Amino acid sequence: MDGRPPLAILAGVRVVSFTQFLLGPSGVQFLADLGADVVKVEPPGGRLWERNWSGADLFKNGVSVFFMLAHRNQRSLTLDLKHPEGRAVARRLVERADVLVQNFRPGVMARHGLDWETAKAINPRLIYVSASGYGESSPYRDRPGQDLLMQGLSGLASISGRADQPPTAVGTAVIDQHGATLLALGVLGALLERQRTGSGVHVEVSMLRAALDLQIESATYFLNGARLEKTETPLASTFHPPPYGIYPTRDGHLILSMSPLAQLAEALELPALRDLAKPGWNFESREAVARLERARPLEFSTGRAGVRLMPPGPGQHTDAILSELGYDDAAIARLRKDGAV
Repeated sequence: MDGRPPLAILAGVRVVSFTQFLLGPSGVQFLADLGADVVKVEPPGGRLWERNWSGADLFKNGVSVFFMLAHRNQRSLTLDLKHPEGRAVARRLVERADVLVQNFRPGVMARHGLDWETAKAINPRLIYVSASGYGESSPYRDRPGQDLLMQGLSGLASISGRADQPPTAVGTAVIDQHGATLLALGVLGALLERQRTGSGVHVEVSMLRAALDLQIESATYFLNGARLEKTETPLASTFHPPPYGIYPTRDGHLILSMSPLAQLAEALELPALRDLAKPGWNFESREAVARLERARPLEFSTGRAGVRLMPPGPGQHTDAILSELGYDDAAIARLRKDGAV
């Protein structure tokens, strides 16, 4: 540690998180790292999906590593949203919140009386974030949204790999993480908008839009007339000039970015490369060149993101949060007895 204090950029901002899987929790975690007070709402009994699944089936001391990677600096409140008293607690949370984030399928929050229109009536200054696969107005709104599915639907898998390979998935949940970043960015922008207008804002994030945004460069070239085709060479994109690619060698691989061909010819002792070195970007020589050569996300000066709270146990902070909402010990005991929390 370098002695800098924990980040407090969003100190005093209260976030209620009705999130699941990766995009929602990861986006909320960005806000928590910036100092926001995040309350994660989850079902009683440890039934939260993220607690019971982990990539590579990896659990540490019985805790899902998948859960841990996106839930630091947050408090946990268990609520049964199907219970009338549980919904009453949720409404009280909304009354006092600055931000509500949810990434259920469109329509789920409405069934719990927590959709944007209802929440806005409860708290007109609320910033309400909806994240989903396709967007609430999409004809595909009721279809499942998952990273790999979106890589296929958006075309991202089609531009990865070589021409002699099938569509190739990116090796990480890149759409989830980019969507999470856009979610956090949307909240920051909405907070500034609310400061200016005094009114709440509805922010919408979709995985499909995030997937298309990742392809902004290739899509823009294509829409403006570029002919973009994958090749069977080690070239790593459809639009960069040579030698942009990953090339096999005797002892591994060599990664070459936008290296000048004349200097590369000398360094690799490949005189034939000099004949392909031309002024400008030399896009037309890219396949010939490729065949010859075949042989913490945020930092601030005012502080740094740290771990103020470990990922919580199910409902670990339920009593404290209910007390903050005005419930006394007897009321909390009654909620527990009734199964509302």
